[in-house]
Amino acid sequence: MRKKVIAAVAAWALMGLTPCLWAADWNFYGSARIRTFYDDVDGTGTSTTNLTHALQGNSRIGARVKVSDTLDGRFEYGASSGNANIRHLYGEWTFGPGKLLVGQTDSPLNFALSNQVYDTDANMDPYGGVDAKRQAMVQLTFGDFKIAAIEPDTSDLNLATPTTEVKLPKVEASYRFDTDNFFVDLAAGYGSYTLKESGREYDVDSYIFALGAQARFGKAYLGGDVWVGQNVGPYDFNCSPDGDPRVESNALIDNDAYGIMVAGGYKLNDTFSFEAGYGYVAAELDHASYEKDDTTAYYIQSTVTLADGVFFVPEIGRVDKDKDKSGTPETDTVYYGVKWQINF
Repeated sequence: MRKKVIAAVAAWALMGLTPCLWAADWNFYGSARIRTFYDDVDGTGTSTTNLTHALQGNSRIGARVKVSDTLDGRFEYGASSGNANIRHLYGEWTFGPGKLLVGQTDSPLNFALSNQVYDTDANMDPYGGVDAKRQAMVQLTFGDFKIAAIEPDTSDLNLATPTTEVKLPKVEASYRFDTDNFFVDLAAGYGSYTLKESGREYDVDSYIFALGAQARFGKAYLGGDVWVGQNVGPYDFNCSPDGDPRVESNALIDNDAYGIMVAGGYKLNDTFSFEAGYGYVAAELDHASYEKDDTTAYYIQSTVTLADGVFFVPEIGRVDKDKDKSGTPETDTVYYGVKWQINF
């Protein structure tokens, strides 16, 4: 008798859920990516050449879900370190003039103006690009304007026994001005928290202001960005140099940072296209005893399309990290290889 009751309840629950499942339009997709790259690394007195031939962590599978004219959703899992991880998971409701998004996705402070494939499709983000990463958020969109309350990030700044106090989420906003031949992106972000240790408090304030643009000229395009910020490390902004402030002599030393990136390309035909890019990013503590920590990067590539959704990208480039904030030389890497990708 008990088994019959359980079966009846399960059947009732399934019947109640099935109309919801079938009512939604599920569009599944996936992308398999392999990186085959050699890194010639010139370090502090050493030189090595290493091959990486592995599944990229941004290989993915997911679905876009349309429930109704006013309700959409999306999920996407990646393969970071060989394990499934959430890249996107959100629902979005359209109401009157705007949209409300709840979940995790790319934050408004994200331009993606380069197609650099090295370092798991870095897109020049650590080397002058604009990328505040995928974050948990509540976001409002009105046309081309977005504003989001985002999960806060903090850092203990290597203090011995600190506690952190966070009272507000990070806030980001962006606006795109778009025409047929070019667009301009404006974005900004702000975050704040307090570090406490041994009866002392340190207010860590972070901000980023960014401007990006891209123009198209027939089969060619050219774009880039420039940004400035403070304490971008604890903000979790994608930046190759050390963007953390420091606590010394019972005082907080802020870290100022800026970046610039330019990328352009040309589509020769349906099989071959080309792109090149350059980026520079620097961070410097507001104290005379520290030097500028900077990175220069550049690349050239060609995308070779074999069929719809099937392509590979040979690329060669350089990432020169020069010196760190103490003046110690860092690595200078020349890389060359291929990214292989099939979208399905």
